[in-house]
Amino acid sequence: MLHLSLPRARSGMLALTIAVAGALSIAGMTQATLAASTGGSSGGSSETTCKAGMVWNQAKGMCEKASSGLFDDETLYEQGRALALAGDYDSALTLFDAIRDKQDSDVLTMIGYSKRKSGAVEEGIGYYHQALALNPDNVNTREYLGEGYVAMGRLDLAQAELDRIGALCGETCDQYIDLAAAMAGDSSWN
Repeated sequence: MLHLSLPRARSGMLALTIAVAGALSIAGMTQATLAASTGGSSGGSSETTCKAGMVWNQAKGMCEKASSGLFDDETLYEQGRALALAGDYDSALTLFDAIRDKQDSDVLTMIGYSKRKSGAVEEGIGYYHQALALNPDNVNTREYLGEGYVAMGRLDLAQAELDRIGALCGETCDQYIDLAAAMAGDSSWN
């Protein structure tokens, strides 16, 4: 089973992801895969673009099919997560689909996130519930579930998630702050 520590992408990684996504958008390249941890590619660049369904193979210095079986679940997850956070949900889902161990709380959470953000809110919520069955204390999952409830107009259910997040990490953790902002209608939280 894949076990990952998931720091919140608030500063460096998120800024880099947004910058890369913006640059790719300007260049007309909407389908992008970032190198794992944005680490290296030929020519010293800190980013690599691949077509949808492809993953950057750092060892070979080239893009390869995500479904080729050449990539470990962690690499697929990290690149899929970077794509999801950058807003490329379809490409992220392609990489998540290639992950062999889908009974991982973090994987299910990011599948749910990608589904919800691409408009399938109820389907995304279903994935969050699967993730919470595996790890009920995953504050990222609880935040995203609460945001899904906000999108559905169920502030009562979002409040229950906010209360649980507060019990798990306090009222100053990023997940609490983000969900509280979403519940208040603050568009800058996302």
